[in-house]
Amino acid sequence: MNAPANVTAHDSGAGADQLFRLVTAGAAWLVLIVLGGAAAAMAWGGRLAFQTFGWRFISSRDWDPVSAKFGALVPIYGTLVTSILALLIAVPVSIGIALFLTEIAPRWLRGPIGIAIELLAAIPSIIYGMWGLFVFAPFMAAHVEPWLSDHLGALPVIGAAFTGPPIGIGLLSASIVLGIMIIPFIATVARDVFNAVPPQLKEAAVALGSTRWEILSRVTLPYTRSAIIGAVFLGLGRALGETMAVTFVLGNAHDLSPSLLMPSNSIAAAIANEFTEADTDLYRSSLIALAFLLFVVTLIVLTIAKLMLLRIGKAQGRTH
Repeated sequence: MNAPANVTAHDSGAGADQLFRLVTAGAAWLVLIVLGGAAAAMAWGGRLAFQTFGWRFISSRDWDPVSAKFGALVPIYGTLVTSILALLIAVPVSIGIALFLTEIAPRWLRGPIGIAIELLAAIPSIIYGMWGLFVFAPFMAAHVEPWLSDHLGALPVIGAAFTGPPIGIGLLSASIVLGIMIIPFIATVARDVFNAVPPQLKEAAVALGSTRWEILSRVTLPYTRSAIIGAVFLGLGRALGETMAVTFVLGNAHDLSPSLLMPSNSIAAAIANEFTEADTDLYRSSLIALAFLLFVVTLIVLTIAKLMLLRIGKAQGRTH
């Protein structure tokens, strides 16, 4: 007599399971649809620029709205240089912060430093930009850039990167501000990942006579390697798309120079500064084409990160 009730309950559970599967699949497909729609919209908006200039739009350094000549080389160069330099600055500092909070700092100090890092992540980017323009750039112009120009500018290989007038705004200042901005994101993820390392692994290393440095370098970092790489590329994605802070400090000049002390431009800064001034269809289309290129660059970076994580996962699988 209980068979019909059991069949009804089973059918109800199967129906709920099917509904759950459809809802989650719809949410996943919605992400892909929105992503594809955004890419298609930017590609369609920039079609006039691509049709007019072709591949020269990517390789040309020209940006002259009066003569209707547009090229994306300088913004692409500025975006990549500032993002890479920001990573070089942020990654060691972030890993150091995370290791200090999880392995070295006393418990009473971990809370305040962790809260401070989270507050840094919550500061709006325009605040970083204003601080960079009114405080950090004058400091760089008065104390840092003259020293770099005097001591490094004459070197044969890297000297070209440190020549120029000490004006305070430029690729180097923008990279440092950008690095400060992404430190909280990488450090927070790295701290959570380090906290997830099984204590048994560390205890086993201690039992074998390992020092603290050996535990960090041979247990903690190898165990969390894939997650750390993911955090680094998360910070890189944040740096690639940053707009306001870079706009304030980068200089917004369409000049291609090897010097890190000279003003330059980035894709996001160019769009933010000039979109309201675009008075022709070609000008507007060129800015939208820049947005599409930024989308492509970010997609390539994230794809590389995914491939690296898959490779690391396979290597760890073979190891274990």
